[in-house]
Amino acid sequence: MGRIMAVDYGEKRTGLAVTDTLKLIANGLTSLPSSEAAGYIVRYASQEPVELIVVGYPKQMNNEPSENMKRVEAFVAQLTKILPAIPVEYYDERFTSVMAQRAMIDGGLKKKKRQDKGLVDEISAVLILQGFLERLRNKG
Repeated sequence: MGRIMAVDYGEKRTGLAVTDTLKLIANGLTSLPSSEAAGYIVRYASQEPVELIVVGYPKQMNNEPSENMKRVEAFVAQLTKILPAIPVEYYDERFTSVMAQRAMIDGGLKKKKRQDKGLVDEISAVLILQGFLERLRNKG
């Protein structure tokens, strides 16, 4: 069974998360410079079966795409070119950064650790993946 990977793609950093092979639990994988994200995903997919990649769809409050959408679309185009066998879907990522910050506070992380933008991106990817999994479960 393959995994589902989630991507929170940003201008500077990208957070990644994956499911277990049963697709029940979303786990943070890493955060890294966005310029390294595609290569990392290719390496990961060569070692672990990935059957779907879910990319955060950056929307504004008025439901219009955010300014980051052009970068996300370029990244998705690159991914589909280098990994044509793995489908890519978008998932609304509004509020994930705010929810990630809240989760870190609720989890008792010290202020210094909460300022780690990479950790915020990784947790955001987990939240994107959890939301996507919940939507799948509610459909079935």
